[in-house]
Amino acid sequence: MRRLWLVFSQAVTVTLAIVFVVSTLKPGWLLTSGASAPTTVLIGGGGAAAAPIVSASGASALSYAPAARRAAPSVVSVVTSTAGAGDGSRSEPWFRRHFGDQGEQGSGMGSAVIVSADGYLLTNNHVVDGAQEIQVVLADGQRSPARVVGTDPDSDLAVLKLDARDLPAITFGNADALQVGDVVLAIGNPFNVGQTVTSGIVSAVGRTGLGLNTFENFIQTDAAINPGNSGGALVDASGQLLGINTAIYSRSGGSMGIGFAIPVTTARQVMEGLIRDGVVVRGWIGVQPSDLTADMIESFKLKVDHGVLITGVLEAGPASAAGMQPGDVVLSVAGRPVASTAQLLNAVAALRPAEAAVIQVRRGEQTLDLKVKVAQRPKAVAQRRNPSDE
Repeated sequence: MRRLWLVFSQAVTVTLAIVFVVSTLKPGWLLTSGASAPTTVLIGGGGAAAAPIVSASGASALSYAPAARRAAPSVVSVVTSTAGAGDGSRSEPWFRRHFGDQGEQGSGMGSAVIVSADGYLLTNNHVVDGAQEIQVVLADGQRSPARVVGTDPDSDLAVLKLDARDLPAITFGNADALQVGDVVLAIGNPFNVGQTVTSGIVSAVGRTGLGLNTFENFIQTDAAINPGNSGGALVDASGQLLGINTAIYSRSGGSMGIGFAIPVTTARQVMEGLIRDGVVVRGWIGVQPSDLTADMIESFKLKVDHGVLITGVLEAGPASAAGMQPGDVVLSVAGRPVASTAQLLNAVAALRPAEAAVIQVRRGEQTLDLKVKVAQRPKAVAQRRNPSDE
């Protein structure tokens, strides 16, 4: 009996050793025709997983083909034409650095996203700014004229309208759930070569202080965004819209892996305001803010560790009427703490015009609650701005 047990033990040991060697050196030998294929789950951007592709050797790789197929028909090319030379802003080094070389004056190329089946499209304001004629080329090659419903230079967004029905509208995603490292795809018509899909990850969220728009809250990505991509779609791994591709940092006019998109949350709010009212209604109090630095806190001996310094107050403006003064440090707006100029601008813009809001400020040793009657923000001019006035 003992001899049989020893033989059995040795046989099991040898068998396990053989299986270990084979699984290490030739794992494909262990796969049978009935074995289930390996699966990979991609989590990110609040969307569904990308589909795994399994090769003959059993190795798996991700494919974003389903996401591209879902979103690509909703992304169109925009061809604009203008008369005259315009204001020349497109030839400025600043413009080329952020938007790439847009070509000669008199014509332009960009992208747009179909957001409703009855013909509404989202794009960038700088794509259609000054255009006298706008043509939209659909993914299937059809060409249609478009009209401008409204523009919002403060966010660099515009809404176009086609006289068409049953268009392939994109599905809106959840940009608020984005995290650094999530996979994204950029879809557009770069350099007028035709519709192109590039992939990358989210490099940062909530980017501000770039000097591009008055209201900044960009998604940064390393997915290749080139001239002609402006106004196109940034989508998640399931093809849902996360943002409108807007700008790049570039020394050559091409992608260097630093691109920016306007979150779909902002884009949708702007779109709804332009369609409903023709303008985007934002609050305004008439101040000039500045980010509060450690040097300022020490120099002015301020008794705060956060806030926004008010360097100017418009005479007879809402803030002035409420008693705000230069040198005040804004701590919160309607109960919402602010620690940067961008946060102050966005908090004030969210206020309803003609209504009163409490703005808490620090003045010397005092903390004051000022009741400000909010006004409507004046319509911006579509040109390069210093986004500092609120």
